[in-house]
Amino acid sequence: MIYTLENENLKLSVNSLGAEMYALEHKPDGAPLLWNGDKAVWPRRAPVLFPYAGKIKDGKVRIEGAEYPAPQHGFARDLEHTLVARTADSLTFELAASEETRKFFPYNFVLRTIFRLEGNTLHHTLEVDNRDERPMQFGIGYHPGFVLPFDEAHTTADYEVRFDGPQTPVVVNTQPGGLVNGDNGPLVENQDVIPLRDDMFDADSICLSQLTSRTLDLVEKDTGRGISFNIEGYPYVLLWSMPTRPLHFLCVEPWHSLPDRVDATGEWNDKTPAARLAPGESFSTDLAMTFRR
Repeated sequence: MIYTLENENLKLSVNSLGAEMYALEHKPDGAPLLWNGDKAVWPRRAPVLFPYAGKIKDGKVRIEGAEYPAPQHGFARDLEHTLVARTADSLTFELAASEETRKFFPYNFVLRTIFRLEGNTLHHTLEVDNRDERPMQFGIGYHPGFVLPFDEAHTTADYEVRFDGPQTPVVVNTQPGGLVNGDNGPLVENQDVIPLRDDMFDADSICLSQLTSRTLDLVEKDTGRGISFNIEGYPYVLLWSMPTRPLHFLCVEPWHSLPDRVDATGEWNDKTPAARLAPGESFSTDLAMTFRR
């Protein structure tokens, strides 16, 4: 089911399937901001990645001696979430442990997804409760895609990614297939911009680590229009698009965890998690996105 939330600046639609953003519009001019999910290009729009982000080696994990299937990016994006609260400026969805989730993840948990509008800013909050009687670790991340270019008068080369100061981001490289291979190195050195090109995702996503910038902005160079992402506290930010000519969208993906390494053991608790919660503990993260048009 599609639920809608709006203020004077933004109109947001959210699909309860996956608690996924379905549409986002800049109300003053009606311009679409979120990728439309064209199945011929990329059928998703802004999936929530839980209980891990990225690929798991061999597509399976072992937890306490039992083996579970591990599809890319987890299962939360493909399950129905329940709307549990609604206010004038927010929507709150929950995914609770069930017979279906236990096919993949044997823990008793609640994943809460909250959308809140504040002026021209959209806050997307993810909360995880451990309701099990044992410690629970997990990975988590965002994967929103935004329309690029903003209009027909511009091309990919008219855009750049900007930081709030010079950066030397280290790229976490993956072998073909999406597993971390340890062959890491800087993308740029002491630069505050990364120019966008149509060919920059031919080898898949670019995973940036060791950023000190509090913000990452997608900017249209000649007009200043753009989107500002608050990335403070995120150890990894991925940039990705389907490698089309030209690009149709850009995903900006703050993650708290990585895909498996090529030498992963398959044991769930050997992985480096976003968090490891004791029984009764909770985790929360927020992605604030501000739209300048």
